[in-house]
Amino acid sequence: MNNPQVIVIGGGLAGLVSALQLSQKGVEVVLVEKKSYPFHKVCGEYVSNEVRPYLGSLGVEIEALQPAQLTHFLLSSPAGYTLQTPLDLGGFGLSRYRLDQYLYALAQQQGVDFRLQVSATDISFDADIFTVTLSNGQTLQAPVVIGAYGKRSTLDRRLQRPFFEQRSPYLAVKYHLRAQLPKHVIALHNFSQGYAGVSAIEEDRYCFCYLTTRQNLKKHGTIAQLEAEELSKNPLLRDLFANSESLYTQPEVINEISFAPKACLEQHVLMSGDAAGLITPLCGNGMAMAIHSAKLLSEQILLFLNGQQNRAQLETHYTQLWQQQFASRLQTGRVVQRLFGQPLLSDLVITGLKHIPAAVKAIMRRTHGKPF
Repeated sequence: MNNPQVIVIGGGLAGLVSALQLSQKGVEVVLVEKKSYPFHKVCGEYVSNEVRPYLGSLGVEIEALQPAQLTHFLLSSPAGYTLQTPLDLGGFGLSRYRLDQYLYALAQQQGVDFRLQVSATDISFDADIFTVTLSNGQTLQAPVVIGAYGKRSTLDRRLQRPFFEQRSPYLAVKYHLRAQLPKHVIALHNFSQGYAGVSAIEEDRYCFCYLTTRQNLKKHGTIAQLEAEELSKNPLLRDLFANSESLYTQPEVINEISFAPKACLEQHVLMSGDAAGLITPLCGNGMAMAIHSAKLLSEQILLFLNGQQNRAQLETHYTQLWQQQFASRLQTGRVVQRLFGQPLLSDLVITGLKHIPAAVKAIMRRTHGKPF
């Protein structure tokens, strides 16, 4: 199928969910993914329960994947001060390795045409049709293209997206661990120039993922030294390192993570998930946002393909809906991130918030959505 109705570039959550929803409505979809399932992704692997009604409507049986049930949030400062609070909606912990593989298999059953281990290298738009060039020399054509390729891609350079030309100081590191920790708690531990998230996933495993800066890594030389000399200054992280076992021979690492504002529409390409905007990891809601953005976009694409709106209306309505749902969340995340990463400020913020539980609840509500 080289002339589908929709081409999805990127097979993460946003791409898989869009492909699944569209194919269930009879739309011909080709999805291009540079890797082969299953694979690990740098991700906190916590999903807010706000997504459950929608995933259920797509036939996704989350409980069959045996996720961890997360009901409480723990925050610690570099000095080890903590606060803990219930999560309003709660959530579940599930590895991307397992979840993405499940969605891939489900989408395959629905007839989605997957092009794996191949990348999209160029996109052009002419006479109301996109032409997408692949790294294997093939070309695809379709009236609709979804950009769901994650945080950063060479396509961003091709589309001349402003954030791509701006260097970002952030990098992220991820492991899966065996540890003896509460399974119902998602924890966020601060350290100098960064913070680490820890939460249970399936099979008695834990996802350990942290964000820091290239400067911090350069200062300590290696990831192992960074963890021993900087992260371990937080007593909760020191205890974690001493009493856990890494299940990876090498950590997953990504660089140049940008939290700068992005557009959800670029040269008629409809952006979804992290390609449209990345919430700071300390807000812990990137996976739910990716799924929700895929829903909003798929609904508008269906209206376009059914002749109920033209391209200009599709692009305008999706942009408006995206802004309404996510713009304030991303802004709140950028503001909150400034409060952490500096040990003294982090200590003051956490000890202060401990006495203002309403403020903690307000931040959570501003970075999460309602069930959809």
